[in-house]
Amino acid sequence: MRLPLKSRPAGPDSDRVQAALATVLDPEIGRPLAELGMLGEVSYGRRGRVRVPVSLTTRDCPMTEQLRAAVSEALSAVEGIRSVEVELSVMGVRQRAELAQQLKSTTTPLTGALGSSTRVYAVASGKGGVGKSTVTANVATELARRGERVGVLDADVWGYSMPQLFGVRRSPVSFGELMLPVPAHGVSLMSVGFFVEDGQPVVWRGPMLHKAIQQFLTDTHWGELDVLLIDLPPGTGDVTLTLLELLPDAALLAVTTPQPAAHEVAGRVVRMAREAGMPIAGVVENMTAAVCRCCGEDTAVFGAGGGARLAAQAEAPLLGQVPLDVELRAAGDQGTPVVVSAPAAASARELCRVAATLPAPRRRLAGRALPLSVVSR
Repeated sequence: MRLPLKSRPAGPDSDRVQAALATVLDPEIGRPLAELGMLGEVSYGRRGRVRVPVSLTTRDCPMTEQLRAAVSEALSAVEGIRSVEVELSVMGVRQRAELAQQLKSTTTPLTGALGSSTRVYAVASGKGGVGKSTVTANVATELARRGERVGVLDADVWGYSMPQLFGVRRSPVSFGELMLPVPAHGVSLMSVGFFVEDGQPVVWRGPMLHKAIQQFLTDTHWGELDVLLIDLPPGTGDVTLTLLELLPDAALLAVTTPQPAAHEVAGRVVRMAREAGMPIAGVVENMTAAVCRCCGEDTAVFGAGGGARLAAQAEAPLLGQVPLDVELRAAGDQGTPVVVSAPAAASARELCRVAATLPAPRRRLAGRALPLSVVSR
């Protein structure tokens, strides 16, 4: 009597493998690995083993383990696969150049682009120390948590703080003149702080500032952003004027404290924006009151009413009044936005409300070259 033969397990279907790999995105560029030419030919071994060659953009790629995990996770759901080996290599010079050219040719520029759908907000204050950068970091993070594609340009060249607030300390990956923003908490970041040693002062004058800001905008592969937040230096200096020139569709988001000294100085930034024809998205009052950690009582350390007065002057909405609590301070020290580290804190809830009510900028057409098309009959 002949015994029935055991059926040999079927190997994984190659079409399903390719479909699964098509869902894996490069964490910095935000596009499929296959589309970027980062995937090699998949090979299949015995007992459901699969080997996937992946070409990294740079030898010191900081996202190596994240990429390896993403490929393994995507293929683990494919029937017939028992183990995944990710074989890593580094792109050659020619491949990197081709990728840089591909990224440049498929990205809509942010500067002066009437066709760009990116909402741009210039976050400004009259004086330093009012928490403008903290508001920027947390609003950006909350927008990203809501599913938006968000970038933050740290244009506060002398007082850059985004590396600290987001807890990242590394240089961006670059392809010649093209740089990739640094990802953190779902937000794409670019800051001069990524290019200097800790504690090193940045001593730049007008022409250098203009060139640096221009490069951060045009030589950075931001991708297709929904929102770009720009953290401006305090006051109405060279950087602010440069951005008004380079980003004509930007709207001002003014940050102040309740203190008269803060809102009066912030009023100068508002007046400058109005004179330049820049729309004002709204006002955020920070440090509205100190919240006692023990009893929860509010204390108006910096007085009251500054945000409302600035909003009235700007003829713009008062989007939020952010209290000062221990959670907000600790989050900045730890390098994790408070909307992530302590979402139940009073400050986090108010910052989330600011992000949810942030109005879309009104586009300015005055002085702009409009795209025209000729229709032949």
